Amino acid sequence: MHTNISFKLNRQSVDLEVSDRMLLVDLLREELRLTGTHVGCAYGVCGACTVLVNGIPVRSCLILAPQVDGTEVETIEGLAVDGETSPMQIAMSECRGLQCGFCTPGLLMTLAALSRMPICPDDKEIDESIEGHLCRCTGYVGIVDAYKKALRAE
Repeated sequence: MHTNISFKLNRQSVDLEVSDRMLLVDLLREELRLTGTHVGCAYGVCGACTVLVNGIPVRSCLILAPQVDGTEVETIEGLAVDGETSPMQIAMSECRGLQCGFCTPGLLMTLAALSRMPICPDDKEIDESIEGHLCRCTGYVGIVDAYKKALRAE
């Protein structure tokens, strides 16, 4: 079976027909060719596929495409505005918050959601926000440093 869905994707309206069983990550990568959202474990454990749905980080490998009907979805491609790299992306590079880069898009989406909160999180809250992301390269120190640097730049 198929369903017609309409949603905003990175500030653009999208209307299309999708399989009722299609995962959001497959819609993004295979149908819409937004390959910045990575598929890691495909079980929701690693966090590589994290996107924002209505501003909330979700694992796109665990949500069906029809579930985003009527929502706003933001992927890593949406962080750059008018072709300008976001302060968070710049800080990740400058603070060595990325190495191989595989986990980076999911981490950036979680940190972007955290940065939009009305209050500034403390170190414990920052750590808790990223604890569901598996990174085998950085040790997380550079990631947290990048987040703090980006907040100062915004």
